[in-house]
Amino acid sequence: MNNIRKKSKEPFIRTVKRAERSKIEIMNLRIIAFILALAAGGLFIIFIGYNPLELYGTIVSGAFRSKMAIQATIKIMIPLLMSSLGVILAFKMRFWNIGAEGQIIMGAVFSSYFALFHSNWPHFILLAAMFLAGFIGGGLWGLIPAYFKTKFNTNETLFTLMLNYIALHVISYLRDGPWKDPGSSGFPKIARFTANAQLDKILGIQFGWIIGLFLVAVIFIYMIYTKHGYEIGVVGESQSTARYAGMNVKKVVIRTMLLSGGICGITGVIQSAGSDMTLASSVAGGVGFTAIIVAWLANLNPIGILLVSFLFSVLEKGSSVMQSTYGLSTYSAAVLQGIILFFILGSEFFIRYKFVMGSSRHRGGAKA
Repeated sequence: MNNIRKKSKEPFIRTVKRAERSKIEIMNLRIIAFILALAAGGLFIIFIGYNPLELYGTIVSGAFRSKMAIQATIKIMIPLLMSSLGVILAFKMRFWNIGAEGQIIMGAVFSSYFALFHSNWPHFILLAAMFLAGFIGGGLWGLIPAYFKTKFNTNETLFTLMLNYIALHVISYLRDGPWKDPGSSGFPKIARFTANAQLDKILGIQFGWIIGLFLVAVIFIYMIYTKHGYEIGVVGESQSTARYAGMNVKKVVIRTMLLSGGICGITGVIQSAGSDMTLASSVAGGVGFTAIIVAWLANLNPIGILLVSFLFSVLEKGSSVMQSTYGLSTYSAAVLQGIILFFILGSEFFIRYKFVMGSSRHRGGAKA
């Protein structure tokens, strides 16, 4: 009788973890998802009265149609690449760092102090101080949830998420209070950085792209070939196993979150001193949340993040060109991007899981 009641409570459709697929199967599934994404996006484009081939062509050409367009695409890519590299360190450890936004902001806040109040320092010394301060600011913002996680086993997802909003209010306080630009004529804003506190350009783009490429190589080596990277993976698989192997789990968590937050903090320096030329509440601009998607699509691989962040940047830049060329609303471009991402993310689900209908128990066993 109890078996019958238990059986009746089972859902008709449920998800179960799938056996590991081969690389060819995974590649085929992702290609199918991409084709379906283009088809579904094409239907949406037809419904709003446009030619899908023309709009898709505009998206691709819009990201590469001129030297200025290419520079703009790379400019979009830089913070996405770096913040994604930051979060994969935490994610590999199964520490769900949803606080990249706040860590980017605090990195920008810490570095902006030197940009605003020590702008007369020699240029390279000033930039070095700004990057160091940015790393410390983001790292400290990452250490807070790491400490509470190791000490009190708090929920890091909620903790890091809430810290994002606290960081945002820190900028609001500084903008309206002690760091308010006296020459703003009553408008609340922080003064523009002097040229001495701005990042230099290489090939027409602020040199953050070089730092991003350097970090791709460094983090790849760190995660694959170093003892610390190995410890991150073991802690992510099982903390009990890590302790049995003699690893100090608390130390690994704190060290990794310092690095994760610190890299996001450097992203804040690049955004404030390389793109915005000031400290603004939009310094993160949602890139910390997009980095989560990029990290998972890249399967937490630094090389994969380089590719995925580039494709995201092409889509972002191309969509803005499409929007202006055809007079589409912002929402139409956002819906098209959402449709494409929905299918691509869906493929990742079906790589790892499958739907099962009915009971998976053998009926003979149930009767027995």
